[in-house]
Amino acid sequence: MQLETVVGDALAKYIPDLARLRMTVFREYPYLYDGSEAYEAEYLRTYTASGEAIAVLARDGDAIVGASTGIPLAAETEAFVRPFEALGLDPTTVFYCGESVLLPPWRGRGIYRAFFEAREAYARGLGGMAWMSFCGVVRPENHPLRPAHWEPLDAVWRRFGFAPQPKLQTSYAWKDIDQPDTTEHPMQFWLKPLG
Repeated sequence: MQLETVVGDALAKYIPDLARLRMTVFREYPYLYDGSEAYEAEYLRTYTASGEAIAVLARDGDAIVGASTGIPLAAETEAFVRPFEALGLDPTTVFYCGESVLLPPWRGRGIYRAFFEAREAYARGLGGMAWMSFCGVVRPENHPLRPAHWEPLDAVWRRFGFAPQPKLQTSYAWKDIDQPDTTEHPMQFWLKPLG
């Protein structure tokens, strides 16, 4: 297993891999994402348009089995920037961690932690970043597709130094696997200081 970091224009080459991983992993609960190549192209355009976006790729031989992305928040879409501005937090001081997606056979090997560490090192190297952030979907406890033994990753994220921010929320639209149309989903931001 090897990790490779790609930045800026180099990300364009890996967009099909990122799209494939996102559509596979986010199909699981809690995202239940019924992805499409068109949606992925639109979503990932934000990363290819930024000269400062990062992707940390997990490789097993030639196969890319996981990826973790990040971008300065100021380069993100309005849905992600607006909640920070509304609270008076300067988006230019926040590094936004996108997805961390890893195929099931490679989980439990410390790769998830390595993803977070690589993005943090990159964010610190950019300079001017006071915070790291990410957001996750909020599903009701009684969601009909919630697996019986599913556990949220909250404890893991807290160990990595992040804390949920109830006043920082947004919504994002995608099509769920059990729904006929695209719907909005509540998203909760988490923050970690980079002091």
